[in-house]
Amino acid sequence: MLFEVRKIVTIVEEIFHDHSSGVNGPIPATPAMKGAVAAVVTNPYVGKYVDDLSPAVDELRALGERLGNILIGHLGGDASKIDGYGKGIIVGSAGEIEHGAMWHIPGGGGMRAALGKGTSIVPSTKKVAGMGARLDVPITHMDWSYVGSHYDAIEVGVPDGPKPDEMVVILAMGVGGRVHARLAGGFTLADRGKPGVPA
Repeated sequence: MLFEVRKIVTIVEEIFHDHSSGVNGPIPATPAMKGAVAAVVTNPYVGKYVDDLSPAVDELRALGERLGNILIGHLGGDASKIDGYGKGIIVGSAGEIEHGAMWHIPGGGGMRAALGKGTSIVPSTKKVAGMGARLDVPITHMDWSYVGSHYDAIEVGVPDGPKPDEMVVILAMGVGGRVHARLAGGFTLADRGKPGVPA
């Protein structure tokens, strides 16, 4: 095993309205939700330059599917209601940014396998940082990245990770987009494929 899991952390937000200058927006019939799951794992590549990182792919994809299923459970258990996703990674200080890039394709693929859907690119971010670092993980619509109501993010961090020889791998999902989404000029899923609309 290349990546030993030390701990798994989940966070879920249930959003009823967006308070702004003392004025609350309308409370939706169903609250918006977003959540993230983070696993603190060992980084087997610290302390040396490794030219071929491909042996990591299968294990990270399996971890992505495992974490995806955990997060689906925390968001109510019905994958059909989830319509947004994202991913990220914090690499401990003894690692390198390329170690973070290892997570993106297999982590996203594993999450799609857990969800059983997802055609748009899974947005992502990464950084090398010290213990307790936090990361804003982007979330967009899983069927079309241009859906304006789903441009969002969730802040994720683990107080005791990553240690220098660890990484924090993160998946994020959302249900319903932003609670008061009304982006001027934003696209909806129904706009996909229309003339003059980004592909």
